[in-house]
Amino acid sequence: VIRIIREEDEPKPVLMATFELNERQAEAVLNLRLRNLRKLEEMALEKERKALAKERRELAALLSDPAKRRATLAAAMRDGAETWGQGQLGPRRTELGAAPVLDPALMELPVERYPVTVFCSAKGWVRTVRGHQGDTSEAKYKDGDAERFVIPAQSSDRLLAVATDGRCYLVPVEKLPSGRGQGEPLSILIDLARGVDLLTLLVHRPDGRIALATRSGRGFVARESEIAAQTRGGRQVVNLEPDDRLAIAIPVTGDHVAVIGTNNKLLVFPLAELPEMSRGRGVLLQRYKDGRLSDLATLDLADGLAWPMASGSRIRHEKDLGPWLGKRGQAGRNAPSGFPRDQKFRPVPVEEGKG
Repeated sequence: VIRIIREEDEPKPVLMATFELNERQAEAVLNLRLRNLRKLEEMALEKERKALAKERRELAALLSDPAKRRATLAAAMRDGAETWGQGQLGPRRTELGAAPVLDPALMELPVERYPVTVFCSAKGWVRTVRGHQGDTSEAKYKDGDAERFVIPAQSSDRLLAVATDGRCYLVPVEKLPSGRGQGEPLSILIDLARGVDLLTLLVHRPDGRIALATRSGRGFVARESEIAAQTRGGRQVVNLEPDDRLAIAIPVTGDHVAVIGTNNKLLVFPLAELPEMSRGRGVLLQRYKDGRLSDLATLDLADGLAWPMASGSRIRHEKDLGPWLGKRGQAGRNAPSGFPRDQKFRPVPVEEGKG
């Protein structure tokens, strides 16, 4: 009867059908039970009110008495020790520790691995073509656009994209459009702010390091695993002044750093003098009275520097870099004769440098 009264929207006909009551009898039952139910509900509410009032008084007394708080905590600890200590259940079989940091990328389904070539145009249109393309002369681009990056990769790779505002992004190759068309803008996968350009696009090496340098001549080395973020917004890695921008982002190789300014001053210093950071402004690489950073390269000091001469027919190899060797933050000396007039390093295989 109680269930019917509480749960049924129309309890009267249900009572009549269930217990073979006439309308008058059902009405009497309803009137009697409803009064009793209301009384029971009032009693339950009053009981709950008294319990809450008692708990409130106890908590107020506990908050106002430091000694009572200490005693309560001690009693709770004793109870916990008795419940969870070395009892019949034996010693604790789990340990308390920091939650592990999981890489969401490692939790994704495996991607079929096969060679691809990534094409990215000067205006940021990107696509992939299956296989490693040796000859890219027939690659098509939109009118007014041109080739910027051509990257041999694997379909399971991720690309590290670095922008001139100091933000870094991770882009899975599998998400890039494929085919021999003109592709799609990279901006469908990453958010580049207005007026910001893509500086570097390369295959992400989880154990690799990258050298970052600003136009004003500040820089540092960063681990790729610490700067890349697989989100549309990327990760701010280099903190820039309002009138500055990131100018260099290259993989680190060798044991020395070579920097050259727009004033044609060349400085070579040990890579160890360049700090490793995950974010920041960096340190001063080269001092300029007039000018700014033009280019940066990392190299093995024993190999020296090699570059093509202006004619393009000869390779100049400067084996002895002693005259330009110094400490980070110095001004450097005039670059060797025949160095490119645009003050840009153009690495060539060392064995070709005979001049």
